[in-house]
Amino acid sequence: MQNEQLVQLAVDALEDLKAKDITVIDVRGKTSVTDFMVVASGTSGRHVKSLAENVLEKVKAQDVRPLGSEGLEGGEWALLDLGDVVVHVMQVATRQFYDLERLWQGAEQSRAQHGEE
Repeated sequence: MQNEQLVQLAVDALEDLKAKDITVIDVRGKTSVTDFMVVASGTSGRHVKSLAENVLEKVKAQDVRPLGSEGLEGGEWALLDLGDVVVHVMQVATRQFYDLERLWQGAEQSRAQHGEE
């Protein structure tokens, strides 16, 4: 699966369960750790966990094996390492605190298009 397809699969899985403020950050050439970061917010610990689990379910259904995941138990921040795509799902306050978008400013960013907006 191409990186862009994996990003879209993750974004679609997040949108399925109404994630808030989904941002895709292209970090190719900025780090050797990954090519894309997907950052999204959930409204509660349960929502964050459900969003992350939905992404895992959708990528596994496409025969993509995650390299790892962190934070699923706590619900404040979940990290899914899909190799060339890393997905961060956080509660709003946690996202504001870590401010990953500012950390990666200068990298190309795009917001997922929501039908409700």
